Amino acid sequence: MTHIAKIIEIVGSSDKSWDDAAEVALTEATKTIHGITGIELTDMTARVDPHTGKITEYHSTVKIAFGVEHS
Repeated sequence: MTHIAKIIEIVGSSDKSWDDAAEVALTEATKTIHGITGIELTDMTARVDPHTGKITEYHSTVKIAFGVEHS
């Protein structure tokens, strides 16, 4: 039997941390994607307030892998 996986890339955001942003992305994905087998964190970026120099929003880009269902 051949197994096929599909991989999508999504971006989660959080005002707390990159870890939280990745969790947000995964939580959203599980609402519509079944059988998620793994994630890969591919990029971390942030929005910075130019007046304070502080991070105001964290962004985590994740690749989500899941099996393709056959009917």
